[in-house]
Amino acid sequence: RLPSNHDSWKRVVDRNEGENILFVCLKMIKTVICFLFVHLGNPDAAEFRQKHKTRLKRKFQCVFEGIAKAGNPTLLNQIYTELYITEGGTSDVNDEHEVRQIETASRKPNRPETIIRQEDIFTVSPGRDEPIRTVLTKGVAGIGKTVLTQKFTLDWAEDKANQDIKFMFPFTFRELNVLKKEKFSLVELVHHFFTETKEAGIWSFEDFQVVFIFDGLDECRLPLDFHKTTILTDVTESTSVDVLLINLIRGKLNLLPSARIWITTRPAAANQIPPDCVDMVTEVRGFSDPQKEEYFRKRFKEREQANSIISHIKKSRSLHIMCHIPVFCWITATVLEDVLKTREGGQLPKTLTEMYIHFLVVQAKMKKVKYDGGTEIDQHWSPESRKMIECLGKLAFDQLQKGKLIFYESDLTDFEVIIKDASVYSGVFTQIFKEERGLYQNKVFCFIHLSIQEFMAALHVHLTIINSGVNLLEKRQKKDHHSLKHLHQSAVDKALESSNGHLDLFLRFLLGLSLQSNQTLLKGLLTQTGSSSNTDVETVQYIKKKISDNQSAEKSINLFHCLNELNDLLLFMHAHPGLFSSFKTLVSQVV
Repeated sequence: RLPSNHDSWKRVVDRNEGENILFVCLKMIKTVICFLFVHLGNPDAAEFRQKHKTRLKRKFQCVFEGIAKAGNPTLLNQIYTELYITEGGTSDVNDEHEVRQIETASRKPNRPETIIRQEDIFTVSPGRDEPIRTVLTKGVAGIGKTVLTQKFTLDWAEDKANQDIKFMFPFTFRELNVLKKEKFSLVELVHHFFTETKEAGIWSFEDFQVVFIFDGLDECRLPLDFHKTTILTDVTESTSVDVLLINLIRGKLNLLPSARIWITTRPAAANQIPPDCVDMVTEVRGFSDPQKEEYFRKRFKEREQANSIISHIKKSRSLHIMCHIPVFCWITATVLEDVLKTREGGQLPKTLTEMYIHFLVVQAKMKKVKYDGGTEIDQHWSPESRKMIECLGKLAFDQLQKGKLIFYESDLTDFEVIIKDASVYSGVFTQIFKEERGLYQNKVFCFIHLSIQEFMAALHVHLTIINSGVNLLEKRQKKDHHSLKHLHQSAVDKALESSNGHLDLFLRFLLGLSLQSNQTLLKGLLTQTGSSSNTDVETVQYIKKKISDNQSAEKSINLFHCLNELNDLLLFMHAHPGLFSSFKTLVSQVV
């Protein structure tokens, strides 16, 4: 606000007695300019706002569904399917494996919930008196949080919704991480990412309705310590980016209380923001059953093909549950489209391992045709492709052990995967591993989804024991523990030891890869096979023994999923009717 008289201006100068008087005057002048810009009108204001919207439209109107930016763009408005978003919950941490969270949610009985449309994220619901300043939106990886923020921004930029908002500034924590050692004021940070605001001479936001979006809190590498931080109230005062964000999120008594803040995160990182800094918690649940069908009908225009795919997914409960996750819908669509074209009366993939093997094969075919000048009927596993997959598998396993989903250049220094190779891999296997570039072309690498990383990690562990006899799950190699049987047993034990199910999906993939039928699909990548029917039988017996040991419901369900990946669950049900009857409810969650 502008000081109203001479004495007020004098007090402003006195408060800054220790500062350079020229600097104080400059701050006053900027405040005056902004006041005039807002209250007396600026002929360029509408033009500037339109320029800002045009830039955001260009940035968000196209999406690269699961594909790196080298892929073919798709218009967001054409493929966007409404997501199931609910109000309520807390910012408490949930560090369970995210597939387990999805499966647990699918078992809960339907109960009344407040459903929110994405355009109403800041709308005050009936019976609520206080305005909503800060929203925290939770959701598992691949559930659609980023696309949700992009659609929200695009609708505003296209004048479709929320036109009371004057400016919208979307950030990702991936971009902000790169500025960890830099210093900015809030105004300078906005100028840094949105240069049109600097060109327009905007040095204050108090008189605008502004929304800041921060996507991907779980990827934040800034030290967000809300209990020990400098208090900041001046939008033109420079500090570290972490202090800036803390004060902006606190808001009410700190930085720019008039702003609205939207933060998205995976559940495990939700507690980084103190509850008293959040006005509303929402959760993205992904696709409801009707929304799954809508997605596949948008993807496959031919009605009969869409019906066939939807029918197949409904027959497999594990696939149907996973399709709550939009990224898995995309993986499924990619695989089934290829299999329906190329199969000769064979079965469609029914298990997760089959689905992900087919997905990997599709990518190898694409590389052979697009980069190697081959045809779809050629052998798609070249020595170069095998090396790429081996390197990506090693990276996936190493980073999975560290709990990392995204990797900066510094994370890859201890790896065979040097930066140059990583860039090549992301350009070739664009739908498995991707490279993103920040504002100044800083490279960030990631697998397109946690489940892809877990599959690649399991493939690496499987290949390693077959090719070299090394069990990567044991720190000390024992002479009698280098067989596939011992690898499987140690993997089962480690998964059961985990309280939050972090190895659940990895275990399913690792066991599924041992099936002879799945190894046949990977012919050419696997130079030798390491499984025998005897190994599978011993693994199945070991799992059945563990099921009989009265595990928790979640652990038992995952063991049933493991039997399903080994194509043994139905056999188990028929061979052990007494034991099956004890677990009938749990088994029904799998098949």
